Amino acid sequence: MNIRIANISLNTTDTEIRKLFSPYGNVDSAMVNRNALNGRSLKYAEVNMPVATQARQAIASLDKTILDGKIISVSELPSEFY
Repeated sequence: MNIRIANISLNTTDTEIRKLFSPYGNVDSAMVNRNALNGRSLKYAEVNMPVATQARQAIASLDKTILDGKIISVSELPSEFY
């Protein structure tokens, strides 16, 4: 299941996102989306977790929590976006 994390800090890294989701299960990928021209964060990230029940638990647990001083929004990414 693909998950979107919105409102992340400009300083948040792929590694931090992976560490945040790993306690809930296997993480296939974790990536902060960046501007192709300058490499700056677009303030959102995407995570893929292969087990839907684990992904849903992560979403429920992490939505509206604080990461790097920002309140993040965590939700399932609809299939038309990947």
